[in-house]
Order: sequence, then structure tokens, then C-alpha cells
Amino acid sequence: MRVLGLALLVACGAAPPPIRLTETWPQTCGGDYDATTEAYTRRGTMRGEYQEVMSLAGIFKSPDWRAAHAARDAEHRGLTGDARAQACAQAQAEMSGPYEIELLVTTWDRRENDLDRGKKSVWRVVLVDEQGKEIEPIEIVKDKRPTFTLRSEFPALGDFAIGYVARFPRDEALLGPNARALKLRMSSERGGVELEWKP
Repeated sequence: MRVLGLALLVACGAAPPPIRLTETWPQTCGGDYDATTEAYTRRGTMRGEYQEVMSLAGIFKSPDWRAAHAARDAEHRGLTGDARAQACAQAQAEMSGPYEIELLVTTWDRRENDLDRGKKSVWRVVLVDEQGKEIEPIEIVKDKRPTFTLRSEFPALGDFAIGYVARFPRDEALLGPNARALKLRMSSERGGVELEWKP
């Protein structure tokens, strides 16, 4: 029996910019949204014998990402002063919920793009802590917003990709001042892809 290993993410070109893997809200609610989103985006590809089986982009919704997103949203809505501060405070409060990673998935066989089927999906998605412990998602739901909306928020969305929101329990201590890496592993009977965020 042939065993397929994980296709590890290999960076092309420059290394990803440094990121923070902490629970700490940034000192200011803002930042360059496009640059922050790119900094927290990781990409991977799984290939079969003759073609690409699956392509994955994952955007970790860190405190820095949430702050930049809140500031951009406030700007788009024309919020200033207390209204802008309230929007940022709401984004900060949402950090108390589950960890969230936006998954942008493209599969060669459209029937395999089924993460929203839970345990019935052909894929298994887990976070992996620094000790190698696998953490199951609370849920993975399809991001049903229009394609143009998703692409505006996540430029890594490909033409044939489907967006999902994967939520993981926050009671697992994955972030902190000493966190060295956060990994997401997506695998099936045919192989897998691993994405890694490192400060």
C-alpha cells in the first residue's frame, strides 16, 4: 500500500513578513489591511500523479487582522470618533470567541470541495499545537457571501475556490508571547497540506 505524505507548504520567493501569535490587541485599531491580510495568509497545494488535487489558502484572523479589518470597515462606513471606537471595541470583543481561520479551497474534483459536511467530508481539518496535538474544529461553515465580497476581503480567493470559516476552541492555549508556530493540517486518503504561521 502506498502511503501519501503531507505536501508541506513551500514558500516561493520572499519569506512571509513577521507576524504576532499573541492574544494581545494591537496598540492602535488600524494598520494596512491589505498588507496585514497578506501577512496572515498561508498557501499550500496538494498534487496527485497527473494533476493538482487541491489548493488551499488560509487566513488566520489574529488580533492584528481583526484590528485592521475593523478599521477598514469603519472607513468604508464613514465612521469617526466614538462610532469608530465602538466598531473597534466590538472587533476586540469578538476575540473572546473561537479562533477563526478563513479557508479558501479549490479542488480538481468539485465533489471533494465539501468541508461544510463535517465528519462526512472527505477532508480532515485540524490545528496542530507545538507538541503535535491535533485540535478538532468546533465547526466549519461555508462562507456564503458573494464572490466579489469575499475577494475584496480575501484577495487570495481563486476563481474556482470556495470559502469556509473554520472555528476552533479558544480553551486550547495556542497563542501567547512564547508561541513559536501555529499549524493547520488538511488531509484526506489521497494526501494533505500543512500551513504554518510563525512569528
